[in-house]
Parts: sequence; structure tokens; C-alpha cells
Amino acid sequence: MALHENESTTDPGSIKGESDVSTHELDAEKASSGDKDTVEEIDDAKVRAAVRKLDWTILPIMTMFYFLSFLDRSNIGNARVAGLQKSLHLTDYQYQVCVTVTYVPYILSELPSNLLLRKIGPNIMMPAILTIWGIIVTCQGLIKSYHGLIVARAFLGLMEGPMFPGIVLYLSSFYTRRELSLRIAFFFSAASLSGAFSGLLAAAIVKMHNVGGKPAWAWIFILEGLFTVLVGIISFFLVPATPRESRFLTDAQKDIIIRRLERDRPFVNPVDSFSIKQVVASITSPQVIILFVLYFMGGTNLFGLALFLPSIVNQLGYSANHSQLLSVGPFAAGFVVTLMLAYSSDKYRNRVVPLVLVCTIGVAGFAMFFGMSNKHVAYGALYLMVPGVYARTPVISAWMSNNSEPYYRRATSIAMGFVATGSGGILSTWLYPSKKGPKFRDTTIMNLVFSVLSIVLAILNAFVLSYMTKRKQRKRSEILAPYVTEKEPDGGVRAWVELGDRHPDFKFVI
Repeated sequence: MALHENESTTDPGSIKGESDVSTHELDAEKASSGDKDTVEEIDDAKVRAAVRKLDWTILPIMTMFYFLSFLDRSNIGNARVAGLQKSLHLTDYQYQVCVTVTYVPYILSELPSNLLLRKIGPNIMMPAILTIWGIIVTCQGLIKSYHGLIVARAFLGLMEGPMFPGIVLYLSSFYTRRELSLRIAFFFSAASLSGAFSGLLAAAIVKMHNVGGKPAWAWIFILEGLFTVLVGIISFFLVPATPRESRFLTDAQKDIIIRRLERDRPFVNPVDSFSIKQVVASITSPQVIILFVLYFMGGTNLFGLALFLPSIVNQLGYSANHSQLLSVGPFAAGFVVTLMLAYSSDKYRNRVVPLVLVCTIGVAGFAMFFGMSNKHVAYGALYLMVPGVYARTPVISAWMSNNSEPYYRRATSIAMGFVATGSGGILSTWLYPSKKGPKFRDTTIMNLVFSVLSIVLAILNAFVLSYMTKRKQRKRSEILAPYVTEKEPDGGVRAWVELGDRHPDFKFVI
């Protein structure tokens, strides 16, 4: 899992703990003098070894977290094919309500949880919510009514909401900006993998029908939920709060990780504290607003396929069990394309070109699905639709994180992105009623339009970032004037803390 790329910037110590300004001024002086020089002298092989150890000790855990998050949220689609809807006597409308209710508390919990992550500590918060939602998933296998399913799905959404934005924020404090897209892709590809694995697992579990007097769909929830609880308990011993607290890095490797993250920043440990001003600065930023809309459209496309792909395949004319197996291929394709796209995005340090390319793949897939009547060709279109949708998210997530500073502004931006994604998820739950299958013409047209608009907005965001960069450079003296002192003619740490990504020396990633 050697995913090492060249260094850039991030905020390594920003997950847990706060210090006073004098401490950070000292850190800033060290970062600008001896320590920074030392970074330049560190052997590349030692840097790669330190980052590689991070990759082996952090990424697998985060990947498993998100794998289980997506699996436990979307397995209701497999349970539906396995008989959930018939067993509980649900109408299409009632089933859609059960899916929709998941996303209301899901999106409401994302911003507060991201703002609390540093205070509570990711080493406590992430394993705890994983364990709790595993218990909830297990209980879904015991429900007997429509109302019971609604309650279970609501609490599941409340617990799962913090995970995705939390992981992105967490990783942004371990890896440089240039490295982030690939790392996000690595754990997010678990979403594609969970879609593939969920189909295989469901196809096997349905054979347990009537074991212990329980239907096959109940066993899907029970077995997957119990596994999540087990992983959650184990993860309390595996997740470090910061690079400095990693049990697997040597002291020398910890120093390397911290120092390399100082290279493009005047300080490492955060001096910023929570304020509404930072939240407002995030949600009024033009690039955050543009990416918010991109997230919403991507979330609508993504969750629609995640939740309903087995049903879509089933309505094309394939048997229920065959549909579970046939849903594996498109998700596997999504897994591969997601990693390839993120790798190229990090390698060339460019977000807009890979994003436009993958959205174009999505446009081709939705157009093909819309225009073809042959069920085999329509199924083949899924191999373009799924990668064209799934591979967008890591690039958009890295783009949002890369260009938002300091910590609480970044935490807000990341969370707002996933609020938009979850809102798209709510919309998606109403787009695939059984009576509209197998072509779902109106929904396919909307997905096609969203994919085209995503291309337009990606290009627009690149132009906005370019304009903002030139404007900051042109007005450098004016922007820094309120912070200039005799001792710090460039504004020093205070300018960085208050201006964040609006600082003239902060370079936007385009």
C-alpha cells in the first residue's frame, strides 16, 4: 500500500488538543529555521518509509470504517430483493420513507460532529459511533413492523452521519494536500467494494432463509451488524488521535511526518479556536458554494445507484439471486476507476481535469442506459454509470479540504460538503419507484443533466480559484496590512490563523 507522493501542506496536529499563541510562535520559528532545513536533509527513503507505515496503519482502519458504513447503510437494498418489503408488507412509498428517514439525522449530525472531533478525539469518537451503529444494524434483523424499521433507520443515520466527513478531516491531519485525494480514494473505494461485496454476501446469506425461524433478509442485517460491532470494539485500540500518538511509528518517523507537514505552513499545531466567524467564512466562500452544489448532484447520483442498483438489475429481467451477483461487476469497475483517477489527480496535483473526465464517463453511461432497449446493453451501461459517479467523490472531497483553512473552517467546509451529499441521498430515495422500472426514464434524464452540470461547475470552480489566487497576490499588502508589525512584517502567525485560505501566500489547488 505504498501510496507516497511529493509533499505539500496540511494540518497535522489539528485533531486533538489546543495550545496558546506563544507555543505556536515558537513552533513557527522552528519551522522556518532549523527544523525546516532538517526536513530538506532527510533521506527520501526514510520519508517514504514513514509515509508507507502511515498507509499501512491508518488507511486500512479508515477503509474498513467506511466499508462498514456504506455496507450497513445500503444493505437495505439487498434486503429488499431478499424479501424485506414483502415480509413487512411495505408499499413502495413506505419503503422509500424508511430509506429517506436515514438521511435526515445523517446530514444533521455531520457538521456538529466534525466541530467536536478534535475536542472528543477521533480515537474515541470514531470507534464509539461504529460500535453503536453495529448494534443498531443487528437490531434491524429483529424488527417486525414498518414503524420499527423507521426508528432503526433514523438512529442508524444519526450514528453514521459523522463517519465520512470525520475520516476526511482526520486524514487531512496526517497527509499533505498533494497526497490527500489518493488516500480519500483508497478508503472511499470501499464504497464500490462494499457494493460488490454486499451482492456476493447477500447471495450467500439468502440461503439461510428460515434458519432459526428468521427470513433471509433478517440474517443480512444480523450478521453484518455483529461484524461491525466486533470491528468497532477492536478499533478502540488501533486509532491514534494524531501522528504523534501513533503506536506504530518510531519517534524518528513521527518527527519526519510532522516536519514534512510544516514545509508550506508557518505553524503546525493549531492556535485557532472555534468561532462562528470561521463557520460563516466557510459557508460564504465561493468555492465552497460551488462544491456544495457538486456534492449534492453527486450524492443524488451516487446514493441512487448504491441503494437501488440490485433492484435496477432485477427489473431489467434478471432473477433475484442473479441480480445480487450481477451488481458486483459495476461496483468492482467503480473501485478500479476510483483509485486510478485519484492517483492521477494527486500525481499531477490537479483536481479539475480528472473530475471533468470522470463526469464525462458518467454522461456516456446515463446516455447509453437511456437510449438502449436491450437489457444486456442497459446492464453494460452500469459499467460506465457506477465508475462515472463513484470516482468523483474523492477528488471533490480533496478539492474541498485542500482549499479550506484553518482547522475549523476546513472542518465546516468538509462537513457542509457531506450535508449536500446526504441531501442528494434524500432526493435519490424517491427516484426509483418500482412502477417506473426498468428504465426509470425521468430519473435517468435527471442523472444525465446532473452529470453535465457537474462538468460545468468543475470548470467554473477552477476559474474562480484562479481568479481568487490572482486577486490575493494583487492585493497582498492591503490584505496583510491589519496584521503587520515591526517584528512580523508579513503578519506572522496571527495573519495565518485569521485569514486562513484567504492569506496571500496560501496556494489554492486547482
